[in-house]
Amino acid sequence: MIRPAAALGVAAIAVAGWAAPALLRARVLRVAAWPGLAGIGRPGSVALTFDDGPDPDGTPAVLDALGRLGWTATFFMLGAQVKRHPDVAAAVVAAGHEAAVHGFSHRNHLARGPAEVHRDVALATAVVAAATGAQPSWFRPPYGVLTLGSLVAARRAGLRPVLWTAWGRDWEARSPAQVAGTVGGRLRPGGTVLLHDSDCVARVAGSWRSTVQALPRLAELVEQLGCTVGPLRDHLAGGRPAQAGRESWPGTAC
Repeated sequence: MIRPAAALGVAAIAVAGWAAPALLRARVLRVAAWPGLAGIGRPGSVALTFDDGPDPDGTPAVLDALGRLGWTATFFMLGAQVKRHPDVAAAVVAAGHEAAVHGFSHRNHLARGPAEVHRDVALATAVVAAATGAQPSWFRPPYGVLTLGSLVAARRAGLRPVLWTAWGRDWEARSPAQVAGTVGGRLRPGGTVLLHDSDCVARVAGSWRSTVQALPRLAELVEQLGCTVGPLRDHLAGGRPAQAGRESWPGTAC
């Protein structure tokens, strides 16, 4: 018979194990412990990624801006948004960009059980693939918060988790200069940038407008670094990521 105190101890260990990957949301920790998860790849490139789309207004505006710059990027899509706007999702891939999975709904995985997380990731993967005609390769959880269940669900779906090294905090009421300046404060060769092409979970409606206007400023920063800009498929999968022996995750080769 298991005593109540022992049972509580076992439960506490299980909860801690489930939540432990969430610690990797801390940029310094994930860069040191798991560079591939942080999105550290080819030193001469910068990966550009967008979350929370597709959006009928924000995504086309971002696509137009990227077209003017001659850039391609990776779009981490929400399955619920893809269901609402499948034509916009398809337009992303048709324009030469990469579709990835951000989950079906934008809910923190720490507040969800393993079965729910698995259903969410599997459904989102299927929806994104059906709408775009392209099988996604990458996964980023809502808020960048991973759990053990997130990792298991991603593996089952054939997805590799990737977070970021620099972001613009563009979901807030920020000017284009502030967005670009925040990215620039963390941007290094070989890094991955997080921005947003949708305001569906942002604090400010139309926040993507500052993102669009910040992209030319970001181009100046990248030029100063002497880097090219592209999607994760070129940044990580196309070359040998930094510290390649450490960034792989169980069952997945780099």
